[in-house]
Amino acid sequence: MTNRKHNTHLSQSDIALKIEALVQAIEHSNTPAFRITHKQSGYARFEQTRLSHHFTHIQQMYNLFDDRVPYDYSEHLQAFQEACDDIGLQRSPNGPVCMSETGTYWLSHEQSMNVLTERIRQLTRQRWYQRKAGDRAYEARKQAKEITTYSDAVMSLYSRTTVIRLDLYYRPEAQARQRVEQVFDHLDDLIYEHSRNPIFEHLIGYTYSVEQGDRNHRRGYHIHAAYFFNGNIVCRDVCKATGICKLWEEVTRGQGYAHSCNHDKEGYGDKLGIGQIHRDDQSKRPNTHEAMRYLVKDDQHLRVKPAGARCLRKGSLGRFRRFV
Repeated sequence: MTNRKHNTHLSQSDIALKIEALVQAIEHSNTPAFRITHKQSGYARFEQTRLSHHFTHIQQMYNLFDDRVPYDYSEHLQAFQEACDDIGLQRSPNGPVCMSETGTYWLSHEQSMNVLTERIRQLTRQRWYQRKAGDRAYEARKQAKEITTYSDAVMSLYSRTTVIRLDLYYRPEAQARQRVEQVFDHLDDLIYEHSRNPIFEHLIGYTYSVEQGDRNHRRGYHIHAAYFFNGNIVCRDVCKATGICKLWEEVTRGQGYAHSCNHDKEGYGDKLGIGQIHRDDQSKRPNTHEAMRYLVKDDQHLRVKPAGARCLRKGSLGRFRRFV
């Protein structure tokens, strides 16, 4: 039987991924959460199924939806939340439970998880749920075109452009209690520094994408960033990258760290699309496009985000003039 009193604390990001895994497992199976048999004495006996281990952290999954902050959810989390509401799931010392279909008595935890499983399975067959993945893939393709057009426009402003690519992460000890709204607060603080910190002098464009590591890449919440500087003035890309990495640590008060792609330029070989790029050297443009499209890939989308928050941010071209 699953240990429903499991006390291991998981981060908000990890719990969201657990819910996603649970819903996907239910969607692609036809088994109950627990198989129930009866002994001769009349007492129920519960046996595990291939779904049972997905319910190990069910109390933390249920607690994720606490309404402290209004969130937008992925289809998996939305289906889980709706199913919990539909069956009237309630907290219990032995794990969440719901009432019988007649509403006259409380079901056991295992019986309640079977009811929850069946309701989730029903929701995953609905059109709104099945459309979500396609809608998200379409949006990722749209953003890839948008970001490619933007990078071309920025790199056309000056005869040379210095391109910086950073990945902004959080230390494991910070991830444990981290909520996604804190990441957006840090991003707002970093963008605020664009207009006041000397490290951003001669900045002509930028792109940020807030993402969430999947179950294979346990990075938690993180940000992919790209910066475009006037390459006629800024040519030491590694120094700029180092300075922004240090600023990220300051903005996050030591909770964050950064990886600079510019420090590893030799690893790109003929595919190098960062560092100093000449406007007339069209051979490197596809490489830069590829580096920018990495920011909007679909496989690390946020499963939970503050309601209405924009995961993709980019600068405005309005205040920059062309300089040959």
